[in-house]
This record gives sequence, structure tokens and C-alpha cells, in this order.
Amino acid sequence: MAKNKTDNFLKAIRKYANAQKNAMRGEVKQLKTERLKEAEEKAKYDSEQLKKQKLTEIYNRRTAKLAKKTQDCQRALFVERASMTENIFADAEKKLVDFTQTDAYYEKLKQSAQEIAELFDGKNCVLYLNGRDLDHAQELAALFGGSAEVKEDKTIKIGGIKGYCADMGIIADETLDSKLDAQREWFVENATLSVL
Repeated sequence: MAKNKTDNFLKAIRKYANAQKNAMRGEVKQLKTERLKEAEEKAKYDSEQLKKQKLTEIYNRRTAKLAKKTQDCQRALFVERASMTENIFADAEKKLVDFTQTDAYYEKLKQSAQEIAELFDGKNCVLYLNGRDLDHAQELAALFGGSAEVKEDKTIKIGGIKGYCADMGIIADETLDSKLDAQREWFVENATLSVL
């Protein structure tokens, strides 16, 4: 009987130990599963963060390259437009110089002189002309009521007339040079130049 009790006691202890062992195995298995799940989630999170970081780096590099290309293209476009504008105005200047060789130019020169004479209202003045126009100096000076001294002005490259009245403190500029320059700003603002 004592042996039976001992056997039963040992069986109970073994049963209890097996139950504890199975419970511990279950806990270890559950703990392994939880830790594995946590590790997978952390790895997934780290992977997503790394992916975002790499995508941001790629995006930033490409954006910087695009910005530089855009800036380079805009600079090239600006240079091309400036070159086109210079060519247009150089052609216009040549045509105006050709115009100064015509009778119509001489009539326009007289008309400009008359407008300046009206502005100066008979007061003494100095008239400035391009060297090519000095042949008409006496005829133009005769249009002024007061004394009109005529001088060559080397800054007048195309033609026209400029007058200065010291008594009034006025300079009247009717040169083709200044009129062409005035058109340049308007042209740059309003011309829709396309570079193909």
C-alpha cells in the first residue's frame, strides 16, 4: 500500500511536471510567436522608413536636377531672346540709317525742327545734328525765331535733331536714336518672342 501511495504520488508529480512542462512550452511558443511578430513589425516599419528615406533622397536629387535644367534652359532662352532683340534692333537701325538718305527724312527733320522751335518759343538755343545732316544746318536754324547755333553731336548715330534752350532749361530730343531706344523697352515687354 505504501508502494501504491508512493507510485500514485510520483505519478501525480510527473503529471503535474508534464502539465507544467506543457504549459511552459505553450508560453515559450506564445512568447516566441509574439517576439517574432514584434520583430517582423519592427523590420517592416524600419523597411518602410528606409524606403521613404530613399524615395525622398531620389525625389530631392531629381528635383534639384530638374531645377538646374529649368534654370539653364531659362538662361539660354533669355540669352536667345536678347540676341533676337539685338538683331531686330540692329536691322531697324540699318533701315533707319537708309531712311536718312531719303527726301522723306529731310522733310521729317524739318518737321521735328519746327516742333522744337515752337517749344522754345523764339528763345536762343543750340541744335545738335548728326554729322551727315550738317548740310541742312542753315535751313534748320532759320526755322527758329531766336538765335540757333548748330553743332555736331557724335552721340547721334542714326539721325534726327536735338535742341537745348538754356533760358528754359529744356532739352528736346527728336532724334531717331532716342525714338528707337524708347521702342526697345516696349518691344521687350510686349513682344511675344518664341524660341523654336
